[in-house]
Amino acid sequence: GGLAREWIFYLSQQMFDPYYGLFEYSREDVYTLNINPNSSVNPDHISYFYFVGRVVGMAVFHGHYIDAGFTLPIYKQLLGRQCNVDDLENVDPAFHKSMMWILNNDITGQLDDQTFAIDKNTFGEVSEFELMPGGKQQKVTEENKKQYVSLYVQHKLKNGSEQQINALKKGFYEIVPKELLQAFDEKELELLVCGLGNIDVEDWKSNTRLKGCSSESDVIKWFWKVVSEMDTEKRARLLQFVTGSARVPINGFSALRGSSTVNSGPRPFTIHLITSMSNLSLPKAHTCFNRLDIPEYCSYEILKDKLTMAIEEGGGFNVE
Repeated sequence: GGLAREWIFYLSQQMFDPYYGLFEYSREDVYTLNINPNSSVNPDHISYFYFVGRVVGMAVFHGHYIDAGFTLPIYKQLLGRQCNVDDLENVDPAFHKSMMWILNNDITGQLDDQTFAIDKNTFGEVSEFELMPGGKQQKVTEENKKQYVSLYVQHKLKNGSEQQINALKKGFYEIVPKELLQAFDEKELELLVCGLGNIDVEDWKSNTRLKGCSSESDVIKWFWKVVSEMDTEKRARLLQFVTGSARVPINGFSALRGSSTVNSGPRPFTIHLITSMSNLSLPKAHTCFNRLDIPEYCSYEILKDKLTMAIEEGGGFNVE
């Protein structure tokens, strides 16, 4: 009942508080959490992660919600699925961009000094870490770059947190069996764990920036009409589609942040009207910038249909 919901709410606030060293805010998104790879400063950290996993599992089992949000790679790992370079796009955009450049370009003569060994920073102490046995002697070449990126990505995602995530998964699975989760993807699991949150449409509207249009433009009027007619779940899916998270910052939409290393400060929800886009196109989301690119649809019905299709079927998704 209400008492249990309130207990889990306040307990989760304490469990996920970065002050206690178990979790840390993701680099560019201050209201989602990663596992702190240096949580071992607390000698009992593994038992705490096991406890956290059980609490999260209990919340899901009883239909309660946790007052915190993980990064999507953590949800993916809870589902037992392999992470890849795309999963780092909202966690570390600069690293993601670097890895994509390596994959998409001929690196012959570009990374002559790069080996399968990287620098690792632990409490300010920098050491060399081999991504594979003998990594110091293995040069990165055009032929082996995919292996390099794959190993680097897996290291980046785990980064000394294998024991922690395994303890979290163990506690979680003891309450919610893994086989019951196979029907969900990581975004659906996020909604299952965190709930939909309180999405205040007026706060959303008053903290939205418009590009290429004004509040008097028909498309903008139709957009907010569609949003006002949505149920809570669809609003959360729209927010997730555009920003990468179904959760609103604790201070409301005015505190919405982007994922750009150039400007990781506040980035308002933005609607960009692009007249050159076809009426047949779906809206496109740029999650790093919290921006929705939308064509100049000729009717309310078309806008509603295209927007609904984009958020429910994942069509039209694009990231800068």
